[in-house]
Amino acid sequence: MKKMDFVLTADGSKTLYNAEIGECYHSKHGAVQESRHVFIKTGLEYYIQQTGALDVAILEVGFGTGLNFLQTADFMKDKSFRVNYVGIEGFPLPLTTIADTGYNETVDATVWSTYLDNYELALQKTAPVHERLQLTIDHTLLMDFQSDQQFDIVYFDAFAAVHQPEMWNDVALGHIARFVKPGGVFVTYAITGNLKRSMKSLGFSIEKAPGAPGKREMLRATKL
Repeated sequence: MKKMDFVLTADGSKTLYNAEIGECYHSKHGAVQESRHVFIKTGLEYYIQQTGALDVAILEVGFGTGLNFLQTADFMKDKSFRVNYVGIEGFPLPLTTIADTGYNETVDATVWSTYLDNYELALQKTAPVHERLQLTIDHTLLMDFQSDQQFDIVYFDAFAAVHQPEMWNDVALGHIARFVKPGGVFVTYAITGNLKRSMKSLGFSIEKAPGAPGKREMLRATKL
C-alpha cells in the first residue's frame, strides 16, 4: 500500500487520503461529524430506541481507521447494552497510522487507549475491548467474508461507488444482506436510485434520512 496523507476536515478532525482509490476515508465536510450522524445517530442509536436491545451485533464494511468503532465505543460507554463489533477490512492500516489520526481528541481517553491496545489483537482474533464490547477485524475482501453470525446493524462505509463500483453492485449488496437479521438496519452515507432499488429487491424497506454535512440525504434500510 502506498503512503497515505492526512487531510484536515471541516470539523477539525483528520481523515486519510488514499491516492490509489482517489478518495478520502471520510467526508472532508467533517470526518467525526459524519461518523456520529450516519452510523451512530441514524444507525445504532435509532436501532436501540426502536428495539431496546441489550445485545447488539454490528458489522462494518470498510473498517479503515476504526473511526466508526471508536464513536460506537464512546457512545455506549455509559449505556447498559453490549456490542459485538465485526469490521471487514481488505487492507488494514498499520497501528502507527491509527495512532496518528488524532481521534483521541474525539473520544474518552479509556476508549482510545483500549482501542490501540487491542487493534492488532483484533486482526488475529476477537479482542475483548472491555466487558461489554468485543472487536474482530476480519482481514478479508468483502466477497470473501463469511460468518455464522447474523447482525443487527450494518455500517456500510465503503469508498464511493464512483471509485469502487464493485462494492455497491447487486452481488456485493446481496452478499452482505445474507448476514442481516430480520429487523436489522443497514445504514450508509450514500443514497442513489440504484442503491435503493438493490436494497428493495433484497427485501429491505427504504428510508431517506437527513444526510451528514455535505449531503442532503442518506439511506437507512430495514430488513423485512
